[in-house]
Amino acid sequence: MMINPPEDWKMPESEQAENKHRTSTEQVAEQVRTLVLSIGKDQLTLKQMMEKMNLKHRPNFIDNYLNPAIADGYIRLLYPQSPHHPRQKYLLTVKGLALT
Repeated sequence: MMINPPEDWKMPESEQAENKHRTSTEQVAEQVRTLVLSIGKDQLTLKQMMEKMNLKHRPNFIDNYLNPAIADGYIRLLYPQSPHHPRQKYLLTVKGLALT
């Protein structure tokens, strides 16, 4: 194992392959942005958000869109002390409103 290879072993940047694919972080950021833009200034239920975004698979929506948006502070719950509240809705935070 060589930690610092000699300079003549390194490939010039002009010969290195460009990264043409989006990283998973970029994709998550795009999904969060799409969700934030679909909510706007409204308070929406999970079902309403999915309908606006034309998505049908609830677990996928929660894992790939909603949870990252909440974790990054763009969306908040109307009833944060009761995540399974029967009238739970989601709305944008100040950070989320800045994206719109």
